[in-house]
Amino acid sequence: MTHPTIIAPSVLAADWGRLHEQVRAVQDAGADWLHLDVMDGHLVENISFGPAFCDCVAKAAKVPLDVHLMITRPDTFWQRFAKFAKMITIHVEAACDVAATLRAIRGAGIQCGITLKPGTPFSLIEPFLGDVDLVLVMTVEPGFGGQPFIPEMLEKVRAAREIRSARGLAYRIEVDGGINAATGKSSIEAGADTLVAGTSVFAAPDMAAAIRAIRGAE
Repeated sequence: MTHPTIIAPSVLAADWGRLHEQVRAVQDAGADWLHLDVMDGHLVENISFGPAFCDCVAKAAKVPLDVHLMITRPDTFWQRFAKFAKMITIHVEAACDVAATLRAIRGAGIQCGITLKPGTPFSLIEPFLGDVDLVLVMTVEPGFGGQPFIPEMLEKVRAAREIRSARGLAYRIEVDGGINAATGKSSIEAGADTLVAGTSVFAAPDMAAAIRAIRGAE
């Protein structure tokens, strides 16, 4: 199965002092989703924002919210994002029953995703692939924006595409980290259909042109 390309700008890279203005601007520029990176300082070496900030984004958002929980215990926290999230993605490295947490998210009527750090073997997420709506391949070490793209992670994108085809599954394949027009093109060629872009969109002089370039229209 193939999906139309979705561009999901990462609010982590926005100017939070002008949050609602930035949300409206990036939506007007052509964003399909907004990506929210929630970090707890344990699973990744940084702290970003929590449910209250995401709720604030939701007040200005007209597009679906894609929540990436980079937290150790998503099983005890995902419910706090349930009222506004279209998609909640959790890490295979989380200290919880990953399968049960994915079932609970889906049971609440929310799409669920699985992800893994660059150093984690793809084989660890394979048992969950039949039970998710999205596979997120981190193309940088999660925790900080503005890092360079790790091209070796495209092997995981290809693996996700091959397994989806072989097993007749329908999940989206998302990439996050160092995405711009060039890396977006190589990611799409490898099988990605959902691209998270932070700095390359929010720091661009023309956000609409940046989104079109990543999508491949330019």
